[in-house]
Amino acid sequence: MSVPRFAPFVLALAVAVAPTATWAAELLMLERAGCPYCARFEKEVGRIYERTDEARRAPLRRIDIEKPYPAEYRFVTPDRITPTFVLVDGGREIARLRGYPGEDFFYGALGTMLEKLPAK
Repeated sequence: MSVPRFAPFVLALAVAVAPTATWAAELLMLERAGCPYCARFEKEVGRIYERTDEARRAPLRRIDIEKPYPAEYRFVTPDRITPTFVLVDGGREIARLRGYPGEDFFYGALGTMLEKLPAK
């Protein structure tokens, strides 16, 4: 049985579009239903975060602490305080902010956290 002439092209295309295990920085928000500080974060920051410079460096990913962590974040140490913000990069935890004391403090603390990211 011969290999079709287009087989190398199909293989090259499959390799080009296959998912890779690249680890980009992300800001995890550990939350739970009924958390008043999570609701305050959502009202003050959560609705606009994706349009910020900070989000371009570390997109927000929400994780419900009442459910099992997604497999790709099992390296993150669980926390019972919500919200807790965990900056991750390269499959490791870079920094953590426990609680939400308000928008100004959050962005200040997040700026300090982002400074810890390796230069890319």
